[in-house]
Amino acid sequence: MTISVSPLQNLGIAMDAVWAHRFRSLLTILGIVIGITTVVTVSSLLTGLREGIVIFFQEMGPDNIFIYKFSGDPSSSRGPMKEMKRRPIKPEYAEQLKRFAGSIEDTCLTLYIPSMVNGQPVVAKVPGFETESINMVGETPNSIDMTPRDFRFGRYFTPEENDRVAHVAVLGNNISDALFPDGRPLGRTFMSDGAEYTVIGILAKAKGGFFGENGMDNLMIMPYRTAVARYPQLDRFMVTAKAKRGRRKEALDEVEAIMRRIRHVPRNAPNDFSLQTPDQIIQQFDQITGLIVMVSIAISALGLVVGGIGVMNIMLVSVTERTREIGVRKAIGATKKNILLQFTLEAVTLCMVGGLLGIFAGALFTLILHFAVSFLHAALSFTWVVIAFLVACVIGLVFGIYPAWKAASMDPIEALRYE
Repeated sequence: MTISVSPLQNLGIAMDAVWAHRFRSLLTILGIVIGITTVVTVSSLLTGLREGIVIFFQEMGPDNIFIYKFSGDPSSSRGPMKEMKRRPIKPEYAEQLKRFAGSIEDTCLTLYIPSMVNGQPVVAKVPGFETESINMVGETPNSIDMTPRDFRFGRYFTPEENDRVAHVAVLGNNISDALFPDGRPLGRTFMSDGAEYTVIGILAKAKGGFFGENGMDNLMIMPYRTAVARYPQLDRFMVTAKAKRGRRKEALDEVEAIMRRIRHVPRNAPNDFSLQTPDQIIQQFDQITGLIVMVSIAISALGLVVGGIGVMNIMLVSVTERTREIGVRKAIGATKKNILLQFTLEAVTLCMVGGLLGIFAGALFTLILHFAVSFLHAALSFTWVVIAFLVACVIGLVFGIYPAWKAASMDPIEALRYE
């Protein structure tokens, strides 16, 4: 006579065994909890960071192509060592690209002004208030059409203001709050690097960014010709080319070919300029974060292996402790399959509990970090939560199968004699 035990009954038996030794079980799965917590926390932080970066670059215009001297941040005065000898980007390239590239709708120019001028940091100030957190740029008037921005107050400058080299400025949200805490900046003046500017517009709080920070909030934008007149020695230009709808891939190839031609780059030589699109920058970020995730998984794997060894060890102890129970069950008709399933489910249950505790701890830890460190934005990744839980279950299956097989292989007569 055999006794049929359903998987649900086996699961109930396994849960009872785990609960009967709950403190021992908790210590056993501690490595699994730590490993799963690490995976969930790191993936949540990286997911939140990526969301911010995607929003940041989408606001720069999905159809835009950025042409500048170095790879990396165009506002930086230095690039990789192998690129330091590159010739600067010339402002006339903007008109040439617009004229010769049939896939380009429009082009605009940006002149980046360094944060240090003549050895002194650039400061924006009004009586009683000042800030060094300022990124000055000069832009052509059509920049607002190519990279639309939301305004909190006021407007962008006009072509007429650009032509007459007007000392007007559009400020980012942070600069406005620092200089004009009363919230009435429009029409007022401030000093920056020895010149006076009139505020005509305030940008809305920027979306997205790196670790919660968006450089647009610290931006001071002046008309392009004003910037060139004020800083004639600078050559840190960036050309932005907007592709016609649905033709960005064609535009990218066309812009590269024209740039190589007008800069006289030899046929087999690499580009001596940088071409970037928003999705390419996001792909580069994904490659970096992919490495971070792999490192975190490798570190977590150590905890998971330690946890798995702990589960195997405690299951072997449990099998020894319950030898008579196994003998009794076999004597009244439990099959080898029943015993194998019972102890395998017990190991998997242990690891499932460890996985759930790790997911909860990771979510809680991420939430605490989010509120404790203002610039950290986190978003719990459902995909990684599922992966973490499945990994915990697999650990239980892999490290629980040997103790379960040992229990199932016991001779019932010898098991009943065990003291």
